[in-house]
Parts: sequence; C-alpha cells; structure tokens
Amino acid sequence: MVSTADIAVIGAGPYGLAAARRLDGADVRVFGRPMSFWRDHMPRGMFLRSPRQASSLAPTPGLRLEDYEGEQGLSPEKPLPLATFVDYTMWFQQRAVPGVDARNVERVETAGGRGFRLTLDDGEEAYAKRVVVAAGVGPFASRPAPFADLPRELVSHTVDHADLGAFRGKRVVVIGAGQSAVESTALLAENGAEVELIGRARGINWLVRSNALHAAKALRPFLYGPSDIGPAGVSWLVEWPGVFRRIPRKYQDPLARRAIRPAASAWLIPRTTATPLTLGRSIASVDVTANGGGPQVAVALDDGTKRTVDHVLLATGYRVDISRYSFLDRSMLAGITTVGGSPRLRRGFESSIPGLHFLGATAAWSFGPLFRFVAGVDHAARGLTAAVRGPDHVASNGRAKVTGGSLAR
Repeated sequence: MVSTADIAVIGAGPYGLAAARRLDGADVRVFGRPMSFWRDHMPRGMFLRSPRQASSLAPTPGLRLEDYEGEQGLSPEKPLPLATFVDYTMWFQQRAVPGVDARNVERVETAGGRGFRLTLDDGEEAYAKRVVVAAGVGPFASRPAPFADLPRELVSHTVDHADLGAFRGKRVVVIGAGQSAVESTALLAENGAEVELIGRARGINWLVRSNALHAAKALRPFLYGPSDIGPAGVSWLVEWPGVFRRIPRKYQDPLARRAIRPAASAWLIPRTTATPLTLGRSIASVDVTANGGGPQVAVALDDGTKRTVDHVLLATGYRVDISRYSFLDRSMLAGITTVGGSPRLRRGFESSIPGLHFLGATAAWSFGPLFRFVAGVDHAARGLTAAVRGPDHVASNGRAKVTGGSLAR
C-alpha cells in the first residue's frame, strides 16, 4: 500500500504535535505513538524544570495547560508534575491533532520528484513533499566511555527507566550533577534505594539566587523571559531565537552553554539533604565484580576510594547526533550539513536538503537553547508554518487536518 501527504511529521511528542496544530488546513500526517518518550523513558514522580507559563503547546484559549486543568478540576501546581504534563499533552492531541498514525517510521529517503519516501514498521510506504523530524532525544543518550560497554542490567541511563521504584533495596550510584542527576537521586532515595551521587563538578549549581530573583515580582519581567531559560539577562536573548542566531558564533556558543549548564532547582535541596553527594571527583575505573548475590559494579574514583554497588545510573544528558536516528537513510544523511552532529538549519528549520526540517533539540545549534525545552514548541511551530505556508498562515486558532490510516492513493 502507498499513501501520500504534503507534510509528514515524524514524532508525536510536544514538538510534533504543536507543529501539526499550527499547520492549520495543510495535508499533514503525523507518525508515532503520542508522547511515547515521555511516558516510557522519564521517571514517574518527576517534575518539569520549565515554568508553567512555558508549558502549554499552544497559546490558543481552549488548548492551554490551564484550560486542561480547569476542565479536569485540577489545582495548578508549581513545579509542574510530569504526569500532569503528559495527561495535558494527550488531551491536546485528541482535540487539536486527531488521527495521529501510531506506526513508527523505519526509513526516510529522497524520492526524486515525489519528495520523500517513508517506510513504516508494517512495510507500508508513504510519500510526502516535506518531512518534519520531531523525533526527540531518545537516541542521543550520552553514555561515557568507562561505562559504555558494561551490561545494561548493571549500568543504565536515565532514559532507560520510567519507574525508579525497581531499585528499591538496591545500592545505586548516580553519575552527574545536573537536574536529572539530582532529581533521580531524590526519587531513588524516596523509593527505598541506598543511593549516592558522584559528579565531576565541585558543587551542585543550586538555583537559589535565581529562585530569589524570581520572587522579586517587580524585577522578574526585566530579568527573565517567559520561557525562563538561562540566567538573568541571557534569558531574554534565548527567548528570541531570531536575535540569538544573529549573535556572532564566538559569543553565541558560550551564551548557549551558560544557559543550559548543569544546575538543579532549589526545590530539590530538602529532598537530598540526607543523601551523600560526592563532588569534585572523576571515575578512574569501572569493573564488574561478583559475589554470592550476583554481579555488581566496582567504581573506583580518582581519590583512590571505591564503591561496590548493585547498579550505576547515568544521568549524563544527551548529545545531539542525527546519525543516531536509525530511520534516516545513510545516503540522505550524507547530504545533510551538520556541525558536531547537529544539522545546520536555515529559515523554517529547513536542513541543507530542501523540504527536510528538524525541530526540538536538533535545532538548538542553529537557533539557540530554547529548543532544548518544551518552552520552544510554539516558536518552532510558528517558524515552520511561516516558512512552509507563509506568514499569513500562522493562525492563532484552528487545528490541523491530520489524517490517519491510508490516505487517498
């Protein structure tokens, strides 16, 4: 079977859904199980670091986070629970982007005058004039060299877990010093694990000063953009991707690193006061050892100390490298201009292959760190729509014409 569409969106997470909603009236087909990464690869009990005001997938009344909460009779929470955000996004999808095709795209390749050919997981083929890749960061999980070759039952990444309660009664070391590492440490301890955090940073960058500045309501609007990404002042540069990308690269890169450097929200402090945080230390060696209870991991630090634990959890973040998207045809991939694994994008988030667009973290090198967060979804959706359908089509209302199943032949 062969079907066609003007635009195929790969990924039904926040970026894919927001883009499809903005492409109001276009012949759009969205592929992927809605919110699968958020539901299957992020730990239950987690909270979003992004602020509430930057967590709606569209600013349209009737589709905002507060509209969902009002309909469900929920009291607004700060910080926003992961479970609430996932439920809101599924509610948004059902209302704004119905007809999502839950099948996965196994392969994308250029198809001459027909645009792009997509092969689905059941063997069906589809053709699209444009392809929007909004497939998330799952394949980009960073696993440092000392741990990369060890068995997953002993060493895993945070991306591998939706329920940290599986480690109840286990001894666990968490590697990292950012939000994910600190929150995972808190969740593990609260789920009955014996846990220690180990990081190279000399200290946790607690966002205490930021928390205090945010409390100064008269100053906050001048210091921080609505998306609240980055320190005071820099936050407003991040808020405007069109401005950020025009900053000379020699300044842009340090500003981007400063905006997303490892840090942990102040509300995590009381949840980790009873947990050992070993900082300023690096890993000297990692070995698998055995005892009567089964295999364990022996972790030696650069100060000569050693921990023998049941599991090592890597909270070491994600490094964008689009070659890890297994669905991108290798010959097509070779035609995409990249910088350190990120595609170099132009207006409309379009790559060097005409008609092939990238949204989300893959757009961060070209347009700034805003697109590493949920806060960037509507910016990306509007930019894509303006380029594809024209500025007049960037409507604030309406919903995408998304079709499911096989389209007209």
